[in-house]
Amino acid sequence: MKEIKLLDAIRTRRSVRRFQQDKALSSEQVGVLMEAALRAPSSRDGHTTQFVLVEDKEQLQALSHLRESGGTFLRDVPLAVVVLGSPMECKFWQTDASLSAGYLQLQATEMGLASCWVQVADCFTANGQDSAEYVRNLLDIPYQLEVLCIIALGYPEGESPERSLEELRWEQIHIGKYQVAETQEESNE
Repeated sequence: MKEIKLLDAIRTRRSVRRFQQDKALSSEQVGVLMEAALRAPSSRDGHTTQFVLVEDKEQLQALSHLRESGGTFLRDVPLAVVVLGSPMECKFWQTDASLSAGYLQLQATEMGLASCWVQVADCFTANGQDSAEYVRNLLDIPYQLEVLCIIALGYPEGESPERSLEELRWEQIHIGKYQVAETQEESNE
């Protein structure tokens, strides 16, 4: 049985906003990435999440204006994957689309690529337009589909350090029932 090293990808995955601009992804790489996204679990095994892949520099430049801040780096990515959900087909479209986006990001890390989630839903452009509407109009996305996010993908420019085990917020894990963590003052009383 083949050993799967998922935890390694989880440990090293970071949100990267600086990509090597002269290094495009191969069609084989894109195929593997999209296979991972399509294999994500979905509500009732419906697999209603859809994707728009954007490599065109003019479209990426336009996409970089989708939010007031936090999306400008999209103009420099080799590939942006727009993640779409279908509320008419699935009540839990946001969950399904989020799982697909997460699988896509983990697969990218496993392949030595970098990624960054750019939130679209519930965001606005600099002039106040709904970001999802902006992306929908730019990419001719039908109104029955909702835009959740965009996953930026490419080769990282530089390296990002892995977070140490000690940096994890273990206090957010509760066993049996929710318990409020003691503060230093409470433990001294």
